Amino acid sequence: MPFVDVRTSVTLTDEQKEAIKADLGQAVSVFGKGEGFLMVGIADGYDLWLGGRKLDRGAYVSFSMIGDTPDDACGSFVAAVCDILERAAAVSGDSTYVTFHPMERTRWGWNGSTF
Repeated sequence: MPFVDVRTSVTLTDEQKEAIKADLGQAVSVFGKGEGFLMVGIADGYDLWLGGRKLDRGAYVSFSMIGDTPDDACGSFVAAVCDILERAAAVSGDSTYVTFHPMERTRWGWNGSTF
């Protein structure tokens, strides 16, 4: 049940959003997850500041899922996210933050109940 929330200062085309979504569907495999229950949110044209300066090309990506997020998988996922955003939107890794939010089953709901 992963959720990847992508916020980028770049305004994206529908084709860029589709490419990011598809590539994230592959990237979550480092956590043993597939695209079947992956939810992706993409907010573009989002104001971001880093080090006190407004970013023309920056991104914040939040990853949430039920269970643990092992350190090695997190590192692989960050590398994949930075590559995806560089290819799809020319957002460099030094202007991208990625955070992880592991959740307990009782703190994640779907279809009228928690897991």
